[in-house]
Amino acid sequence: MSTTQDTERATEVLGSLRASIDNIDAALVHMLAERFRCTKAVGELKAAHDLPPADPAREKLQIERLRRLAADANLDPDFAEKFLNFIVKEVIRHHEAIAADRGKTDY
Repeated sequence: MSTTQDTERATEVLGSLRASIDNIDAALVHMLAERFRCTKAVGELKAAHDLPPADPAREKLQIERLRRLAADANLDPDFAEKFLNFIVKEVIRHHEAIAADRGKTDY
C-alpha cells in the first residue's frame, strides 16, 4: 500500500512528466509549422514549373528513411510511416490547392 509520501512523490513525478509532454507537444507544433512553411514553398515552385503535386518516388524514399530513423530511435516504424503518410497526404492537398489557384489542374 502507498504511503502519503509515496503518493505525493508520484504526483510530483507525474506533474514533471506532463510538463515535459506539454513542451514536446509545443515543439512538435512549431516543427510542423516550419515543415509546412517549407512544403508550401515547394508547392509554389512545383506549380510555377508545371510539376505534379505528388512525387511517389520521393515519398517512397522518405518512408524508407523515416522507418530506419524510427527503428534507430526505438519508435514503432509502422507508427512513423502512418504519421508521415498523414503529413504527406496533407502536403499533397496543399500542393494541389496551390496548383489550382494558379490554374494548373491537369495532373
